Amino acid sequence: MSRLLIRDARIARPSGELYRGDLLCENGRIAAIDRSLQVPADEVVEADGHLLLPGVMDPQVHFREPGKEYKEDLGSGSRAAAKGGVTSFLEMPNTDPSTTNQAALDDKLARAAEKSVVNYGFFIGATPDNLEALQSVQGACGVKIFMGASTGSLLVNREEDLDRIFANVPKLIAVHAEDEARIQARKAELAHLCDPATHSQIRDNEAALLATRLALGLAKRYRRRLHVLHLSTKEEVALLAADKPSYVSAEAIPNHLFLNTDAYAKKGTLVQMNPPIRSETDRLALWQGLRNGTIDCIATDHAPHTLEEKALGFPKAPSGMPGVETSLPLMLTAMRDGHCTLAELQRWMCFNPARLYGVPNKGRIEIGWDADLVLVDMLQVRPVKNDEMFTKVRWSPFDGWELSGWPLYTVVGGQVVFARGEIRPGVHGAALQFPKQAKS
Repeated sequence: MSRLLIRDARIARPSGELYRGDLLCENGRIAAIDRSLQVPADEVVEADGHLLLPGVMDPQVHFREPGKEYKEDLGSGSRAAAKGGVTSFLEMPNTDPSTTNQAALDDKLARAAEKSVVNYGFFIGATPDNLEALQSVQGACGVKIFMGASTGSLLVNREEDLDRIFANVPKLIAVHAEDEARIQARKAELAHLCDPATHSQIRDNEAALLATRLALGLAKRYRRRLHVLHLSTKEEVALLAADKPSYVSAEAIPNHLFLNTDAYAKKGTLVQMNPPIRSETDRLALWQGLRNGTIDCIATDHAPHTLEEKALGFPKAPSGMPGVETSLPLMLTAMRDGHCTLAELQRWMCFNPARLYGVPNKGRIEIGWDADLVLVDMLQVRPVKNDEMFTKVRWSPFDGWELSGWPLYTVVGGQVVFARGEIRPGVHGAALQFPKQAKS
């Protein structure tokens, strides 16, 4: 029997209320919550009144393994996640080779079992011709469709191919919703421009809206479980606010919630990503979509590239930014400043990602639920520093931002994996379990 006692914490309840007391983890589950627990334990963490939250589930990361391990791998990415209070992640299929069949998925699961310090799950990627693999695959959290080209080789942009997938695959379908034809037309039209801000003009709001509208229509036609990844525009928020069936969900990411196109002037290609950062009006619309329930959860789209690659300039620099280490402090700082409540933050970052992907017993601090937890310091304010990043690429688009809510301890399955700046040796996460068929 393994026991961890967390003493004198401000424990976040799902309602947003705080309970001052002790929490006992036993055999990977939350076993007791009380004002004072006088029980033996293998380890005692003195919380000293700090805030105890459910661990974050990040439902969209790119950890680059296999194929691009010089940018990130499942070990380094999971350590960065633990540092940021992320106790579970779902990883995308655009690796090298792409995760498009059972063998490639099994390979990733085996690698993660050996390397990952937090819990893990993986998407299978759609291609125009791997329908049989999408139907038969076991152990994937869902099917990822790149409707517009991004980093990697996966692209499904013809409507007949998309229709065939939606018609025949009863799994959760997550879409990168950008219209490839629109992107290519805009790229040709604006080819003479080399300002990084051109990226947001090429992949404009219309490109996102066209693809999201198409995916929504296909989901409704076949009553398929659809998840729209990294929503970025006010038009998409309005579309879903007016017409969002119960089997459709959407996410936002901190890059779009905290940055707008003004960031290009200071950060250049460091803030180049797909879909791109948008106007201030779009940014505010995403926040409103979160608050009114149009947007269901927050992911990071952690997509690391080296500084050398980013220095190639536009349009040669690859798109993407790291994010797993800063998402929770960014959101806790926003909560501190009155932009959301503690109940909302837990729902968006902890409970809803698990609910949307059918993962049981995660995302709440309740007796009997999994002991995936993060203890954070809301009192100390300190800056994001590139040289303190655990990601292999060692940079953040939020370098220099003053944030509160930095994790002190991260607990995975009742074991401390991150403690005051250090990763504990010998701790491993577990494969997340997903339903075999998504509910429409």
